[in-house]
Amino acid sequence: MIQQLRSAPNLLTLLRLIFVPFVVVAIQQQKYNWALLIFVAAGITDGLDGLLARLLQQKTTIGQYLDPIADKLLLSTMFLMLSIAHIIRWPVTILVFSRDIIILIVCTLLYATGAKKVFRPSWFGKANTAAQIVTVPLVLLYQTYGSNWTRLGKRWGIYATVILTVVSGLHYVLRLAFDLRSIGAKPESA
Repeated sequence: MIQQLRSAPNLLTLLRLIFVPFVVVAIQQQKYNWALLIFVAAGITDGLDGLLARLLQQKTTIGQYLDPIADKLLLSTMFLMLSIAHIIRWPVTILVFSRDIIILIVCTLLYATGAKKVFRPSWFGKANTAAQIVTVPLVLLYQTYGSNWTRLGKRWGIYATVILTVVSGLHYVLRLAFDLRSIGAKPESA
């Protein structure tokens, strides 16, 4: 496991985790330009770790788990801190967190009981993550520059995040229900 952590892609993922407390401090101190810079740097490391994993053929089991954890931790922290700073409304952040927590609990229970072992993200889930990734820098840009286009970008980014959070959550529940139903409908072999 230590060997897997030493691979270049996983080191970049760990670097992204290290960025989290720095972005918290930047937002807490109202240094939104620094928070934006840190968030963009984290985004670059996210792109690079996947690229390096493919190019160097260093895909690891720990990386498959660590990468989405780092992504979710960074995005969730951003939404939480921006709500604490009264920049994003609390209902938006609560909605984003609720969806993720429900999915995490359900997946953990299904995995632990053996009912389902593979959980692939849907296109709606990927679109939801993309909306969040675009929304955060737009919110920070608005706090930094306050221009009309950043205000509109912030507003539409938040709308897209809310809509895609609800749609992806419903889609996930329906897809899971159909998957479980088809698993239960398979005839038992003798």
